[in-house]
Amino acid sequence: MNWRLRLRASGLHLLGSLLVALAAASVVLLVWYPWPYRVVAGGQELLFILLTVDIIIGPLLTLAVFNLKKPKKELRRDLAIIVVLQLLALGYGMHTVYLARPAVIALEVDRFRVTTANDVVTTELPEALPEYRSLSMTGPVLVNTAMPSEAQRFDAIILGLNGVDLGARPSFWRPWDEHARSLTLKNGRPLVDWLKQHPDQEAKVREAAARSGRPVEQLLFLPMLAHRIDWSVLVDKSTGDLVGFAPIDT
Repeated sequence: MNWRLRLRASGLHLLGSLLVALAAASVVLLVWYPWPYRVVAGGQELLFILLTVDIIIGPLLTLAVFNLKKPKKELRRDLAIIVVLQLLALGYGMHTVYLARPAVIALEVDRFRVTTANDVVTTELPEALPEYRSLSMTGPVLVNTAMPSEAQRFDAIILGLNGVDLGARPSFWRPWDEHARSLTLKNGRPLVDWLKQHPDQEAKVREAAARSGRPVEQLLFLPMLAHRIDWSVLVDKSTGDLVGFAPIDT
């Protein structure tokens, strides 16, 4: 009977944990890491590790400590400690995922770069254009990047060699405009040509292209560098605007 009650208490705790996990997953996957950033920026893996640990540990601890032979005050204390520890762990994990969220997708002349919030050079935020002085919390913002001036070039090269590219530097972020569109049209490659050269990958790329609502003949692609996996951005060859993403690693 004691084990049956323990299993019931643990099951109820598991149900509550699953509901909390569902809410956390909705925030992460729909707000901080919208598709395809949950894939290319590693949001799915971070969330899986976080929720797996959180969902398993709490109910297991409840299974271990739940015993109606204990004084009620002591049992309530033990369960409260488990819940508090579980919420603290979840909060810490969510904070870590939040800091690693993609904040910007920047065009760097002939390629796009997805920069996470913790990779942004935040000391440059006061130098950025007003609309870029705070980081997005609802998926990355699309920006162009300015080229360094003669006076800035040496510092840009040094920082670049240390892994800090222009896409991570707010002082170089610029609005998505006709100049950015002209760069994508100039540097983009026809998707239809790539498909002819890679018939083994055609199905998944055509599926990704279909999400753009445009025929493959209407699409160009440019490489997109990201934290976990490098994909490509799909561009409408009439407008130069970003219209989708495809699992093409060039």
